[in-house]
Amino acid sequence: MINLIAVCLILIGLLFFIAGSIGLLRLPDIHSRLHALTKADNLGLGFLALGLILLSDDIFIAAKLLLAWLLVTASSATSAQLIAQRARRREKDAWKI
Repeated sequence: MINLIAVCLILIGLLFFIAGSIGLLRLPDIHSRLHALTKADNLGLGFLALGLILLSDDIFIAAKLLLAWLLVTASSATSAQLIAQRARRREKDAWKI
């Protein structure tokens, strides 16, 4: 039963990754793209990590997966914020003559 739940969590994670990639390609501006990509990828990685944690036998592997997910979540939020600030500055500079 645990294997079935783990496979379902991994598939849900992959669906979130696909949705984030589609959002990156289809949304009109950089802010919408960043929002879709960071939210979907963080959820996708979370579900993927949970599925792999259920499949792992070692508590240290589970802790490493959880730590990796937390670090990627923090770094993606920070990098998205920096990219959005840079894009906003460029938009302001484009209106100056």
